Amino acid sequence: MASNRISRINEELQRELSALIRSLKDPRVQQSMVSVTKVEATGDLRYAKVYISVLDKDKSRETLKGLKSAGGFLRREIAARLQLRYTPELVFVEDDSIAYGVKMFDLLKRLEEQEESHDEET
Repeated sequence: MASNRISRINEELQRELSALIRSLKDPRVQQSMVSVTKVEATGDLRYAKVYISVLDKDKSRETLKGLKSAGGFLRREIAARLQLRYTPELVFVEDDSIAYGVKMFDLLKRLEEQEESHDEET
């Protein structure tokens, strides 16, 4: 039952953070297309790991720095919007799942090409 509650809170945090990040005035965050891919809050709601995907990979470090500096503002706004006993401290992490998916797709495609060439030889 508690895990269901945490998953609902994660979804709400993701939705609110996505809206708040779009309204930030920090140029490091505005210059790049930023999306919140996933939020994982701890069971006691003290911390929340926020996975961020940045369209322009060259600016991802600067974007993360901008988000970390705006962490206090984001936490305060989340406290005002969501009625939680504890507002979690936000930890921003770059999400590399898309790059990992592309790498796996390339590996599978290469394997398929090798099998086709092996079938043609026999």
